[in-house]
Amino acid sequence: MFKRIPKLFKNFYFLTAFLFVVWMIALDSNNVFTRYELSSKLERLEDEQEYYVEKIEEVRKDHDELFGDQMSLEKFAREKYLMKKETEDIFIVDETE
Repeated sequence: MFKRIPKLFKNFYFLTAFLFVVWMIALDSNNVFTRYELSSKLERLEDEQEYYVEKIEEVRKDHDELFGDQMSLEKFAREKYLMKKETEDIFIVDETE
């Protein structure tokens, strides 16, 4: 039975290397599939981090604008929340087309 097995597969070093590769690819806790999932998650989290850093800067800018002086407070309220005085009318112009 063992005579039909090629000599390469009987080699101790080949068997050891083969078992090591199988172990690292499929059986280890840091296998290839887990590493791929973790790197994908890391990339997604880095993208989210960029998004939130940009949002923080926007909020910081709005905060500085809001708590500046009375004129900037009125400007902020008019632009962001479409607020108006009692005697004013608001016309919204849509420039998407």
